[in-house]
Amino acid sequence: MTRLGISIGVGQTRFVVRSPLAEKVWLCLFSETGEERHAMTRDGPNWFLELSGDRTGTRYGYRAKGAWAPERGLWFDETKLLVDPYATELDSRFVQNPRLGHFGVDTADIVPKAVVSATANPVALQPPHFTPGGLIYEVNVRAYTWLHPEVPTPLRGTVAALAHPAVVAHLRKLRVTAVELMPVVAWIDERHLPPLGLVNAWGYNPIAMMALDPGLCPGGIAELRETVATLHASGIGVLLDLVFNHTGESDVEGGVVSLRGLDNAAYSHAPDGRLINDTGCGNTIDFANPAARALALDAMRHFVVSCGIDGFRFDLAPVLARGPGFDPQAPIFGEIAADAILSTRVMIAEPWDIGPGGYQLGNFPNRWFEWNDRFRDDLRQFWRGHQSIGILATRLAGSSDVFGTTDDEAWCRSINFIASHDGFTLADTVSYEQRHNWANGEQNRDGHGENFSWNNGTEGQTDNPTITAARRADLKALLGSLFASTGTIMLTAGDEFGRTQQGNNNAYCQDNAIGWVDWTNRDRELEDHVAELAAMRASDPAKFARLHSDLRWLNAQGAEMTVPDWEAPDASRLSWQTGGRYFTIDRGRRSVEIVAALEEGWK
Repeated sequence: MTRLGISIGVGQTRFVVRSPLAEKVWLCLFSETGEERHAMTRDGPNWFLELSGDRTGTRYGYRAKGAWAPERGLWFDETKLLVDPYATELDSRFVQNPRLGHFGVDTADIVPKAVVSATANPVALQPPHFTPGGLIYEVNVRAYTWLHPEVPTPLRGTVAALAHPAVVAHLRKLRVTAVELMPVVAWIDERHLPPLGLVNAWGYNPIAMMALDPGLCPGGIAELRETVATLHASGIGVLLDLVFNHTGESDVEGGVVSLRGLDNAAYSHAPDGRLINDTGCGNTIDFANPAARALALDAMRHFVVSCGIDGFRFDLAPVLARGPGFDPQAPIFGEIAADAILSTRVMIAEPWDIGPGGYQLGNFPNRWFEWNDRFRDDLRQFWRGHQSIGILATRLAGSSDVFGTTDDEAWCRSINFIASHDGFTLADTVSYEQRHNWANGEQNRDGHGENFSWNNGTEGQTDNPTITAARRADLKALLGSLFASTGTIMLTAGDEFGRTQQGNNNAYCQDNAIGWVDWTNRDRELEDHVAELAAMRASDPAKFARLHSDLRWLNAQGAEMTVPDWEAPDASRLSWQTGGRYFTIDRGRRSVEIVAALEEGWK
């Protein structure tokens, strides 16, 4: 099979790009003197060119000639500079511009150039630094480090900041077993954001699947690799949140920047030629197309081999198995399982998209973890008084109604969380009943309308001591439930010390005080409470990774639960024993008690 991308050999550099329907493709090299075009040679669906010498550091792109007929899925326009889908380094960030979507208008001056990069020596493949039953810590790299007072200013907002001793110390305090980095590959702002003076602050709009964003990771692969090594040295794994469901080329009004101008068949189309939009972003990558799957697989291997990444979380993961409908036996699952490298990594699905049959919680392969939004919603509902103890117990015990029961050798596949980057922060969940997204410029119509949140009597910030005490009790109750639950748990960075987004539940475009983590004013008492919960769980995460046969459910009197106990409409107290620990949840007192056996040395 022809290797796409760049290969540097003895005395030569080989460029290969896929464009099956192009009539002609040029390699474009850039230097101080301008652009230099070289016609490429067709080799089946691919085009190649070999140039003499080691071209490491050379900036390049492609142009492709062919029919311009978007209604037929043909978007060839030789005035458009196209980014190599296999690029591993870019010289600048993407910038949104209407010219990207205008036929016949040259874009070489506004499109980032790929940079020829020598292949790094592979990282020795080790078992993932990951613990089923442990704590995943979801991190927006820029927002998390931008205001950190102990991180040097030049490092703030970058991947390298995560390796700073102060950040590592905080992760260790929380007993984090793996950080999950929100997108770090190169992305572009959505078209509606620049006129509003806003930017995409989360990165869920990628163009180049293998190239790290130059603003977030200015040191490129070496920076990510060194950060991963530092975290590994402290026993902390690194997971990447990857967006393989769509690209920033968007809908038919979007730009021609990369795949669209080379191989538009990478996107899913309806029989009448319309772009399928199962993502809400205007386009959907077609994983029934072997070339699209190969790009995704190659991107994952690249990050494992070059940086030592321990695993991946997939945004809107049902798209990976669409063709166009979701198939639990989709080819991508078998290809990952059969791959010598990827089969060893941690795979986590966000198991929903907005397409037909898009909610697929529990339907991913047996060795995949899945974000469990039913845990989030039912826990919130219980603590605000609208859910039964029976449903609560099901969620705390690993959601067997979703994932089935596990044997003694398996771990529960549920990733339990009560807040994530998407939606209210944990503190805002108990402080706001309604979203407050006016700063996003969409008249407060964006973001989830139903968050199962409550405000304890006043919407938003307050100095009322009764309300602040109630909110603190709610936060501790929610956190206690999370840390007592069966499965692997996830905490979004800053929620351990009361991070707020001022009621904005869709802060993807808020690269400002709304989205940044405020380290100076953090709630240290709450942070210490979370650290105690984390220490309890970390003492033996295997006891939380799956449901154990010694489980006993107890009523308020300490007796075994009966059917009437489970069905009592006003029941608000539940206790259970398992793994040498005794847990009690009491909704009336807004409390979670966790007591360990005395010989285990934790109180």
